[in-house]
Amino acid sequence: MAVLKKIFFVFFISFFFNGAFAQTIADSLVTRIDSVNNLLDIEKTTLFYIDTIGNIAPGNIPFSDFMPLTSFRYKKKIPRRMIMSPAYLQFSIQNKAPVANSFYFYPGMIYNDLILYTKEPGGKLNKVERTKSNSGFLYFTIPAYSTATYLLKLEFSKTDFNKISSVLIKPAYLEYYKVELTSIYSSTKIASYILCGVLLMMIAFALVNYFLNKKIEFLYYCGFSTCMFFLIFFSSYLNRKPGVVTAFFRSYFDLILLIVGTIFYLAFIRKFLDTKNKHFKLEKIFKTTSWVLLALMLLFTYLHFATGNIMLGKVIENTMKILAMVIGSIFIIMGLRNKDKLMKYLAIGSAAQIFFSIISLVLIFRQTGITWLLNSALFYFEVGIILVIFFFLLGLTYKNRRDLIEKTQGEEAMKLEVEKKVFETQLAVIKAQQEERNRISADMHDDLGAGMTSIRLFSELAKTKMGDNIIPEIEKISASADEMVNKMNAIIWSMSSSNDTLGNMVAYIRSYALEYFENSGIDCKISIPERLPELEVAGEIRRNVFLVVKEALNNIVKHSGASLVEITMQKENEGLSLLIRDNGKGIALDKIRQFGNGLKNMKKRMEDVEIEFSLENNNGTTVRLYRKTRD
Repeated sequence: MAVLKKIFFVFFISFFFNGAFAQTIADSLVTRIDSVNNLLDIEKTTLFYIDTIGNIAPGNIPFSDFMPLTSFRYKKKIPRRMIMSPAYLQFSIQNKAPVANSFYFYPGMIYNDLILYTKEPGGKLNKVERTKSNSGFLYFTIPAYSTATYLLKLEFSKTDFNKISSVLIKPAYLEYYKVELTSIYSSTKIASYILCGVLLMMIAFALVNYFLNKKIEFLYYCGFSTCMFFLIFFSSYLNRKPGVVTAFFRSYFDLILLIVGTIFYLAFIRKFLDTKNKHFKLEKIFKTTSWVLLALMLLFTYLHFATGNIMLGKVIENTMKILAMVIGSIFIIMGLRNKDKLMKYLAIGSAAQIFFSIISLVLIFRQTGITWLLNSALFYFEVGIILVIFFFLLGLTYKNRRDLIEKTQGEEAMKLEVEKKVFETQLAVIKAQQEERNRISADMHDDLGAGMTSIRLFSELAKTKMGDNIIPEIEKISASADEMVNKMNAIIWSMSSSNDTLGNMVAYIRSYALEYFENSGIDCKISIPERLPELEVAGEIRRNVFLVVKEALNNIVKHSGASLVEITMQKENEGLSLLIRDNGKGIALDKIRQFGNGLKNMKKRMEDVEIEFSLENNNGTTVRLYRKTRD
């Protein structure tokens, strides 16, 4: 009996002290809230338990082996192997105030769901009606002079950004606390919002170009810019904001935006560079990559929503990112080696994006906790996007300039082709006209010339046979035939295309003048430059000039009483002039009408062929013909 009493006594003492120790621990874990002003960090009085097995019934959780939250080494970043395991926070709150106190509880970020229970002394759990739980904050009220123990079930988001905290916040201070959570990244947000503005302009720019030019590549670029806009905007706006929206974005939607944007960008490059026709290998690589990324994205979506296989989902995610980076590297190498300047612009932009994306990933893995701009992973990702846009604009400017030059050259080629056809048509008409002129002149020379020569010959024979009894009419027939032969020769000369040169015209006029003045008693001097310009003179011009010269020589013989005639051709004022001077009595310009229509016809003929005609009276008469030449 004595032994039993001693054993009972020891057991009793042990139980007593164990119970007293347990009570002491329980008292130390109770947090008084009646004196809290704005917020209170209760991590030191919060217990934590994670159900790594995942099959413990909710009713048995209160009896599980909880540990102090401060002792949990992964509270700043939940490992992937624990993400699918339910976790629990337990904390006790005492309100000694005569009035009820309301609080928001902040458990950290970022969770798919939060369920709050009250724990009764026997371990029974009662679910608390929640308000604003989707925002990441749980609202509850503690009655006056009461103590309550709460159990919070945490469902982690499928991301690497989960973090556990335990903070009580007064309702009046909630909005300030939200600002405090995000204010440390204000400089990064400003930079992000500026880039978002740039991306909005790029979206509008791409849409305007699409509607103006109907080129599908601008629609693809609009899709890329839109994905980057939402990715950067939500990354900045939701940064350190708890709630299910942030959980959905961080765990799924940000990757989808990145991959869809990449697919759009690959489609843009294919159309923008016309890889189908100009870069066949690149077209095949980009097309295959796009389909592979799309398939992996669908597989990731299935794993994310239909299974709990976090590790496989992460493998798929990393595979997509690595594949995009590898394809980008291939494009950079091919682009820098290619002679296509437009391709080089896009390749340099891609190189810049990959470089700054690598810096961004390094900063994410390091997680230094420094919040200034140059240490922000998002900032370097944004720099990469800005450089992509910059080099795209450079490439677009170059492409537009090149397309404009090609379009202009094409239009000029078409214009030249049209002009060539018109010219060929005109040339054919001129050639046909000239051939007809040559035929007519040949017919006139062969037929009319022979006929007029016969008339002249027969009239001369008649005159010979008649001896001294010459009939005046026969003399007139002979003179008329001789004159007609001369006129016909002049017409044939003007119509023949082989005579369409300045030298030929001058030679003909010289020959005619010397022959005309041969038996007239008037001395004729002709002065012509040794080297005449090689100019083409159409038959119409030659004929009119010859007729004017002929009329001028005829007037000199009939009216001037001159003994000397000088015919001079000389270069003058970027052109050529032909001067016909005589030393006769001159012409009275005030009595010019007495000469009838001769002078009027001369002036009219020169106006028709755009040759200046002038008449001067200076110790004789000077007729001046002048035309500007291109030589």
